[in-house]
This record gives sequence, structure tokens and C-alpha cells, in this order.
Amino acid sequence: MTGTGLRTACPYCGVGCGVVATPDGKGSAAVAGDPAHPANRGRLCSKGSSLGETLGLDGRLLEPRIAERRATWDEAIDLVAERFGRAIAEHGPDSVAFYVSGQLLTEDYYVANKLMKGFIGSANIDTNSRLCMASTVAGHRRAFGGDIVPGTYEDLELADLVVLTGSNLAWCHPVLFQRLAAARAARPEMRIVVVDPRRTATTELADLHLALRPGSDVALFNWLLNRIAAEGAIDRSFVADHVADLPSTIECARDATLERTAAATGLGPAELQAFAQLFLSRERAVTVYSQGVNQSAAGTDKVNAIINCHLATGRLGRPGMGPFSVTGQPNAMGGREVGGLANTLAAHLNIENPAHRDAVQAFWQAPEICERPGLKAVDLFQACAEGRIKALWIMSTNPAVSLPQAADVAEAIRTCPFVVVSDIMAETDTTRLAHVLLPATGWGEKSGTVTNSERMISRQRAFLPAPGQARPDWRIVCDVAAAMGWGEAFGFDGPAAIFREHAALSGIAARLGSAFDISGLAALDDAGYAALAPTRWPVPAEGEGLTRPFADGRFRHRDGRARMMPVRHRPPAASTDAAYPLVLNTGRVRDHWHTMTRTGRSPRLSRHMAEPYAEIHPADAAEAGIGPASLVEVASPHGRIVVRALITERTPRGSIFVPMHWSSLWSRQALVDTLVGAATDPISGQPESKAQPVAIEPFGAAWYGFAISRRTLSPGTNYWARARLVGGWQAELAGRVPPPDWSAFASALLSMRPSAERLELADPGRGGYRVVAIEEGCLAGAFFAAPHPVAVSRGFLSAALASNPEGGLDGTALLAGRAGAHMPDPGATVCACYEVGVNTIVEAIMRDGLADIEAIGHALRAGTNCGSCRPELAALIAAARAPVAAE
Repeated sequence: MTGTGLRTACPYCGVGCGVVATPDGKGSAAVAGDPAHPANRGRLCSKGSSLGETLGLDGRLLEPRIAERRATWDEAIDLVAERFGRAIAEHGPDSVAFYVSGQLLTEDYYVANKLMKGFIGSANIDTNSRLCMASTVAGHRRAFGGDIVPGTYEDLELADLVVLTGSNLAWCHPVLFQRLAAARAARPEMRIVVVDPRRTATTELADLHLALRPGSDVALFNWLLNRIAAEGAIDRSFVADHVADLPSTIECARDATLERTAAATGLGPAELQAFAQLFLSRERAVTVYSQGVNQSAAGTDKVNAIINCHLATGRLGRPGMGPFSVTGQPNAMGGREVGGLANTLAAHLNIENPAHRDAVQAFWQAPEICERPGLKAVDLFQACAEGRIKALWIMSTNPAVSLPQAADVAEAIRTCPFVVVSDIMAETDTTRLAHVLLPATGWGEKSGTVTNSERMISRQRAFLPAPGQARPDWRIVCDVAAAMGWGEAFGFDGPAAIFREHAALSGIAARLGSAFDISGLAALDDAGYAALAPTRWPVPAEGEGLTRPFADGRFRHRDGRARMMPVRHRPPAASTDAAYPLVLNTGRVRDHWHTMTRTGRSPRLSRHMAEPYAEIHPADAAEAGIGPASLVEVASPHGRIVVRALITERTPRGSIFVPMHWSSLWSRQALVDTLVGAATDPISGQPESKAQPVAIEPFGAAWYGFAISRRTLSPGTNYWARARLVGGWQAELAGRVPPPDWSAFASALLSMRPSAERLELADPGRGGYRVVAIEEGCLAGAFFAAPHPVAVSRGFLSAALASNPEGGLDGTALLAGRAGAHMPDPGATVCACYEVGVNTIVEAIMRDGLADIEAIGHALRAGTNCGSCRPELAALIAAARAPVAAE
């Protein structure tokens, strides 16, 4: 506790930041970083800082529903148990499946895994973590004999070289990026390499940016291994004592000559040699990797290509060095610990190992135990489409948006005979397809543990009451298990009891060779669990255990040796052609999260990026006839989307980038995973989300529009994208044919009351129209239309909507869509943490001569919290200096 605040953990990325939440007594809370938490030391990113805005009951699922009608919990639980039981009796245990989430707490994950694998007797439980880090799990198991992350965050600060590959750390893990930036400032001799086809915010920190061709990571790291061998940099003593398969791996890497690697990666010989020289000359080297490596049909090979370089040089198991996977979700690691993946058992044990299966079955006293791996995510929904899955339970995730070939996945869910969805939100693309909806508690209402990317277990604590009839996920699972006849095995009285069982099982697993061991926490009483401080595993019951995995050179294969893996570069599963000449890269934006069911509730987070977009290189845009801020259709063999064109050299020629976040709740046709094919890594089962061939063309809008309203905007236009504002909504609109009556269209769009005062301006000759609606002296809504993208100040209009002016409204300014000379217009938000706009920043730079980011921070606070806007601040300074330099 800090005053009236409660220490808990952030529900976003795998950094695992600690937060202090102070309830306001009105259903929300003030949120601040926890200075005592070792992951973030008081820092939060823009998303974490805005957590208070995401609380509240708007849109929440508050009671069970059966076939869209309200139901009691007893009705819903009995129906779920009966339908799953019937499917198992008639078609066998493999006819049912769970699809779960890295948003679940470890205790939720544990009981779901226990029910499916130990009592139903199938391994058909997979997780959305399959989409983000399954290749890392597979690579770890091949190399180390177990899924063990060898690094810690401190290693990034101790390293002399940090290689960031497939990771836009500045936007996706901002607090970790700021720790790295601070370490670099303290030790300027540190070197940073960024391997990424795009020029991202992260590359602003790089000494060397390798803009390699998408999918060519194996070629790059085989080149590095080739140079390690050629320069005599192999740690012969370490390899002799601790590593197997060096000769065959080196022989394979010899194919990666300078010429072949340059051809495969698109990098110049000088760049390749500079990379190798940096790695060879700095022993303390950390390679941080994320989705750009994992999300590939060759993802496991990419992971092993990276690990090979560290094994060959003995650069792991010691401070400041090692391969380091940073996970995307808050509890992807916790899910790995309890066997949340279809091909793993609890406590990092192996389904394929009979001794492991027997030990888990005996510990659970389970009637069944799965005997083989279950269906991985893509295969699971294909089985639904084929009619092999008769009952499906989806928990805390939105696969109708997030899986590849998302339209096909939605149809597969729709055709499944019985679908249950546990969620906090009443309406998502997935809940629309369910037969039964079960209301779950969300962040701030539930209690349990999460594990971050560096194996740090943190408590997530409840500071708000459960709303309506919502229940914790663990309890929902246990209630269904009891209704199916297994009440004694699932008779937990709270998450502490589940955690104790989980910890006790890890002790048995440790005796079988698993590195995951938290048996030292198995005796925690409820008070000890409530007070549990952040704890990095292993925590054995006896002795201290290794604080750093592999510090003793012992790995988890039977002979105690690590394995180097001969891997060869394989191009992406699908190749470009005349019909689909560009490569689609997908990913995150700075201020949104997954499918926006949480971040979409925050007006602050939408001010930076309020609309789905495609980054397109200027040459590709010109070739396709696409202009700045126009709309673009992006098509693949699997689907088509419409998004805003962002023409920029940040994306290389021949490639486009589209964010993953916008679902059908936020935009009409921007669901990027409808474009992505279902190709997967043959080992990990992880889909390839970074290299889909696509084509682009202009959308062909006859008109564009922008609207704001105090009431929900539900456009029916050919294109729309909406976002929340303080006190209302905004929407970007477009259509292929103008409405026959602009005034009637605007009245319906804004839900204008008959008593509203209208300020209206029409220009039929130019195709322009503007209207402002005023109710009771306040702005109720406004709509602007033009034959080209609408040029109005979104920031000014949203501020006007949120205000209640004592001196009355300036109708002229509102119709103009921009502030008058006497009113400041902050412009588009750059710093979401402190809501500082671009115009405010530029004015301060020019007026006060602000020469660096620190000066901006001192004057405006921009860039002083999470720091993810610092690259944009640097660009604004550079742009302001350019005219001076030209003179």
C-alpha cells in the first residue's frame, strides 16, 4: 500500500510493470507507476498511465446470457457442463476445446489447463500466446531442453552491445526501452543495433540499423555464426563442456557467405561486416527479439539461429549477455508455466514424456491425462470449420479478430455447435458468435499472479468490487468442473489455494528435470500470498537455486548439454507476384493494445492514432495513384480492408505496414488479419503475420467526412472509423456516392434533437457541407464533408465538445473547424501521457529556442514519462532547425 493506493500489476505487455492504483470511490482509480517494482521503478507507458480511463461499466457484460437472453449462473453453468459432457460422451474428449489468453492470470490458466488435460483428458487447450511467442518456446526447448528465458532486464543495462531484432521496443515495450536509453546515456560506449525492415521509433537509438528483407533473419544470423567461426571467436572450452552439435551447425552456416547473405537479406556488404564486427568485438552482448522473429513460418529456426550465436561464443548464463525474448502479453509467461499451450504440460513438463504424464496425473488425482499434444490455435479453428469440434470455450480473447484469415475463423466459430465465451465486454467480434456468454471480472476486480518476460512473478490485486454478476475466470472454470462431476478436485476457495497447488506441482516437476520450480512458495498462507512481493523464479523449497539460468553450464537435455541447431534460410511461405506485389507487415501502434476492447475506452489513447492506416513508401503510393491522407484498399487472396494512407519513407519500398488493433467495433473494414494467410511454423504452430503478399489501390471515395458527437456515432457509410472523446465520439467517414440530402444525413448521423440550434454551411458547387448542432448552449455535434480529406482541427473540435463554455460558443470558429486567433489549438497529440499536442510543441521550440528533448520535457513535460514520444519530439526539433540551416 502507498497511502490509500494498492500495489498491483499492469495488464498490458510482458514488461510486467508495477502500478499503484488509488480508487476514487466512483468506479475508477488514479494510476501511477510503482517505484518499488523492479521491472519499471515507477515508470509507466502511455497505456499504463491511462488505465484509469479504461475502467467503468460502459459496455460491460454484467450477467450470464444464453442465446442472447439473460440467464442465471446456475442455468449457464449447468448448460455448459451438459453440452461439453454430451460432446465428450458422444464424440470423445478431443471433440471439445478451450481457447484461452495471455490476459488470464496464472491461477485462471492453471485450472483451465487442469480441467482440459487432466479431467476431460484432451490437450485441446491453446492460447492466443500461440500467436506471439510459440516459436520462442519451441526454440528454447530445442536448444536448452526446456522453455527457459536466460536473461533479465538488468542484462540490457549491463551489456556493451544490444541487438534488437524484430522488436519495436520503443512502442511495444516502452518502459524497457527507456531503461535501455538511460543505460546508453550513462555509458555512451554501449552500442545498439536494430534489425527491422522499417525505420521505427526504436531505430532512433541505433548505431546501426539493418533494414533487412522481411523473413531473412536466419540468413543474417547464419552469416554472423559463419564470421564467429572464421574469426576464431568460438568459445572452445564452453562448447566442449556444455554444447552439442557445433560442427554440423557451423558447416550449415558456411553457406551464408557475404554474397549470399547480401542477396537474401537485401543488406549491403559493409552493413553485414559492421554487424559482425560489433558482435565479435563486444563480449557482453544481448540479443533482444520479439514478434518480428516469432511470427514467421520459420520462426523457430530464427530463434535457434540467434541462440546458436550465443552458444558458440559462450555468451549466456552470465550478466550482460544472452538471447532474450520479450513477450507481448502480461501473462504469456504464466501461461507457459502452467502448460497453457496445446503441446505442453503444467510446470514446463512434456506431454510426450510418459513419466511426466504419470506424475501430473497422480498429483492431480485425475481420471484421465492427455496422451498427445492437442490442436494448436490455427488448427483448432480449422477443426471447428470441419465439424470436428462440437463444443468450444473461448476465454478472455477475441480470435474472430486476431487470428489469421479472421473472416474464416469467425465463420468457423459461427458453425461450431456450441460456443461459450467468457469476457468482460458484452460486444466484441467474438461474443457476437457465442451461444453462452459468461461475465468475467477484469483488471482491478480480480486477484492472482502474472509472470513477466524476465520470469518475475507479480501480484495483480483487486481494488474494485466485481460488477453485476461477474465472476473471476478461475471460479467460472471451477464451477463448470464441479457441474461435470469433479468438484472435489476443483474445490478451491480462492486464488491463493490454486497458487499453492501450482507451486507444489512445480516441485515435483523439478525432480523430473524441469527448470521451473517455485515450490518454495507452496507453503504460503493466504496472508503471505496477499503480501507476495515481486519474485523471480526459480524459488526451490530447499536451497537458493540458480539466480541465473545456465550459470552452471547445465542445460535441461538429458546429457546436460545445450543443442546448436543447423538451420537454413527459408523465404516466407508466400511470395509476391504481379497480382500481389507488396509485402504486408503487421504490428502495434504506440497507444493501443490488441483489439482495443480496453484501450479503445480511453479518449487520451486515441488522440495519437485515432484511425487505422497503412504506411506506404512514397514510390509505391505514387505508382498506385494514392495521395496523402486518402483512403487505400489493401487486398490479399484472403480478404480486403480499407484504411487511411500514411505515405512515409519509414516503410521500405515494396512493403506496407498496417496495425493490428481495429476490429469491426472501431472501423467498418480494417480488420488486418482478414488479409493474413494461415501459414504456420511447422514446429511451433505460430502463424506468419509479417510477410503476406498484398496489393494496394485507391479506395475511390467521392466524399470524405469528419464528425464529432456527444452521442454514439454509428455510421452506415462505405468507410468509417470511430474513436472515443472526452464527452463523446469522433468518426472519420467516406463514401463512394454522396448522400442525396446532406442535412438529413447529418441529422441522422449526429442523432440531432429537433430543438437543436443548427449552424449550417453548404457549398454544392465544390461538394462541401458543414453543420454544427448546439443544445442548451453546448456543442452537441458537428459534421464536415468535402470531396477530399477534411482539413479541420480535430483537437480543437474535440476540446470544444468536452467543454461547457460560460461565455458561449464561437459559432464561426466551430463552422471553420479550427480555433480563432484568440484560442490556442494544441494540434494532434504527440505526448499521450501528458496530452501535449504538436502545435504546442512546435510553438515552444520556435518561441523559446528549445534545442533538445530535455528542454521540451522541462518546459512542457512531454517525453518525461514513458518516453515513447521522444523520437517524434526529436523529429520536430530537426524540422524546426531545417529552415535555419538552409539559410
